Amino acid sequence: MQETNRTEISTLGEFGLIKHLTKDIQLKNESTRYGVGDDCAVLEYPESKQILVTNDLLMEGIHFDLTYVPLKHLGYKSAMVNLSDIYAMNGTPRQMVVSIALGRRFCVEDMEDFYAGLKMACDAHGVDIVGGDTTSSLTGLAISITCIGEADKEKVVYRNGAKENDLICVSGDLGAAYMGLQLLEREKAVFDQQIREARKTGNKKLEEELRQAQPDFSGREYLLERQLKPEARRDIIQALDEAHIRPTSMIDISDGLSSELLHICTQSKVGCRIYEERIPLDYQTAVMAEELDMNVTTCALNGGEDYELLFTVPLGLHEEVCQIKDIKVIGHITKADLGCALISRDGNEFELKAQGWNPLKD
Repeated sequence: MQETNRTEISTLGEFGLIKHLTKDIQLKNESTRYGVGDDCAVLEYPESKQILVTNDLLMEGIHFDLTYVPLKHLGYKSAMVNLSDIYAMNGTPRQMVVSIALGRRFCVEDMEDFYAGLKMACDAHGVDIVGGDTTSSLTGLAISITCIGEADKEKVVYRNGAKENDLICVSGDLGAAYMGLQLLEREKAVFDQQIREARKTGNKKLEEELRQAQPDFSGREYLLERQLKPEARRDIIQALDEAHIRPTSMIDISDGLSSELLHICTQSKVGCRIYEERIPLDYQTAVMAEELDMNVTTCALNGGEDYELLFTVPLGLHEEVCQIKDIKVIGHITKADLGCALISRDGNEFELKAQGWNPLKD
């Protein structure tokens, strides 16, 4: 948060802050008839389209830690997690509503940074910010974002359409975001310990030097980017459309591959087999997992926050889907009574369990 050139939010007030943060927004979509500035935004969609609506609530201390998450990155990521949900329905995001609850420790410049990241994400994906709300908070920063999108009626993809013998496909690579989180948490623990020791000795100069120091993340940049600046996979949706492939089911990977695949299988009333050797991993992910003495496959299955797309396609489209860049076939759909399993590299079969991140777990 900003320490210099600090403008207290109280000098602007709620409506003044909203006006200040949204004054430069230019509308990009025909479906946006009226945006920020009235009691409601006004949207108009043609009858041939179905409207997609998603919402995410992000709480400080639960979903993000401002010790190591810059507010600009937080704004960018907050937008991306919602955009990813629209793409997971085979849709196109169009509008976004942003509500924020914040405490007195935040200033106008902090919110400018947050909105800079938010706008960057929305501009890159052609999305209009059309409204929202701000209020005070006594328990830290809270962010609620609603994203509205559209899709042709015959192109919407749900989680419940997977069929026996369908191929299970995933975009990108998995586990890197979780490894980035582990790296940041490790450095935070080291920093906190050093600060405590400096305070015990009363060495204020050392404490100040520690606060100004930056950890060396060289060679780990990809892991940090995947955690702090994820990218919603619009390119995959476009590539599938260009190849005339409509997935039979689809979901984005926010809580881990295992959890998301089980969602598809449960709602589609099917089973699955995925193969450990086919799960896509980045080199930095494997190296970091080894350094932390963690099983890299477990990280890929349960880590979460990858925001890649997990989807199924008919077996007959194997050749076509394999020709699309950054898509890998990792298994197939089976009958429900066969259950859901991972086939290890040595041929053993393990039951898939939903061990991904659960914010409501004690």
